[in-house]
Amino acid sequence: MAETRIMIMVIMVLVLILGDHQVTNTVDAARPNAAVCKLERRLLVNTCKPVLYGKPPSSNCCYRIRATHFQCICSVITPKLAALIDVNRAIRLVEGCGKRVPRHFKCGSKLIIFNLIG
Repeated sequence: MAETRIMIMVIMVLVLILGDHQVTNTVDAARPNAAVCKLERRLLVNTCKPVLYGKPPSSNCCYRIRATHFQCICSVITPKLAALIDVNRAIRLVEGCGKRVPRHFKCGSKLIIFNLIG
């Protein structure tokens, strides 16, 4: 049971990380507070949970992926958590929701070194 919860969080975390990254220096100025981040993480996990059971992301899940601030996720990615993430699956989910993963994007201890779109 605990392992399932960890996997849910790991996948949702990576989806968030890759899903809403904006390549700009002004993003830091609009950093959400801790309460907003906690709410966004909870909403994402609850909305996208069916993805863990092999279902495609719903339109609500894709919206959550696009709407959640990447800053809320990067701070919680530890090397131990990053080691559990299936990057290829997460990237497919993000692409399916219409988001681009920036070249050389790094969040937590994961570095995405390829350009998926374009």
